[in-house]
Amino acid sequence: MTTLLAIGTAKGLFLATSTDGRRSWEVSGPHFAMSGVYAVAVDKRRATPRLLVGSSSSHFGPRLATSDDLGASWHEPELAPVAFPADTGASLGRVWQLAPAGTAEPDVVWAGTEPSALFRSTDGGHTFELVRALWDHPHRPEWGAGFGGQAIHTVLPHPHDPARVMVAMSSGGVYRSADAGASWAPGNTGIRAYFLPDQWPEFGQCVHKMARDAGDPERLYAQNHHGVYRSDDGGDTWASIAEGLPSDFGFPIVAHPTRPGMIWSFPLIADHSRFPADHRCRVYRSADAGATWEPLSAGLPDGPFYPAVLRDAMCADDADPAGVYFGTRSGDVYASRDEGDSWSLVAAHLPDVLCVRAAEV
Repeated sequence: MTTLLAIGTAKGLFLATSTDGRRSWEVSGPHFAMSGVYAVAVDKRRATPRLLVGSSSSHFGPRLATSDDLGASWHEPELAPVAFPADTGASLGRVWQLAPAGTAEPDVVWAGTEPSALFRSTDGGHTFELVRALWDHPHRPEWGAGFGGQAIHTVLPHPHDPARVMVAMSSGGVYRSADAGASWAPGNTGIRAYFLPDQWPEFGQCVHKMARDAGDPERLYAQNHHGVYRSDDGGDTWASIAEGLPSDFGFPIVAHPTRPGMIWSFPLIADHSRFPADHRCRVYRSADAGATWEPLSAGLPDGPFYPAVLRDAMCADDADPAGVYFGTRSGDVYASRDEGDSWSLVAAHLPDVLCVRAAEV
């Protein structure tokens, strides 16, 4: 079995592969050189896995490409597959998220974009259509922009119910649909927005990332702009799980693909001091859905450490035991083949790592 690790950076996509149980890696690239790669998906719902990549070039603008041969060749339609209709008065800044739907919809792929919008593909990612109900939501004119822009950066299709999908955005919070995108409602009760006059608003929270538990699809996790939360009721309400972490600020939160209750995070000091907590390179893991946390650092750099890990620059693969991966803003990528107990370096001195995705292929 081959493990594929797709590494999106500020200057292109790098592909790392391992055929020896994730003990060693071969790295190729860059694909889409000099383009920022903010979104990657590995779609395994068909016989041949499909890679989907959202990139953004200062010269060519935003692009979306697919590969059915693990990056040996790429397909880009003549017409932009993700584009705002003329009557919206909007133009695509970049694709921030690509999310294949569940197995019941093998050709459906969701795309979250900047400005904050959701697109849906029914042909495996070759063409997309704007989800009008979310774009036309009465809250949209009041959605703000996080430090990285106004974007839908998380799309979570329900694993068993094709009609249900959730999104998270900066800054707007969590929104949910139970009718395949025909209508949307906020789901932010319990998530604090300390930077707003009303710190417990219906919407407007700056959610940095959201993940779904492997065992219970109604259990969700969120890393907020100051705040780490869990919901046990599908997003109706949220409660803090930050106790035991050195900080409640950070960007990624990753759920184990098959083991219920296991999650990983990479805390930073604060919004005004975006360095790793205690200036140490440590991943934090919880095996009990956030009730307790433990630091993991075996094999990681020892001593002062300053690069941050962005919201999509951390992931887990679907192997057993699961592999965990993260890339830093200094261009180093680390992997664990034992769910975080120990780490090794996959690649060093790459450009700024924006996203990572891994899977057995």
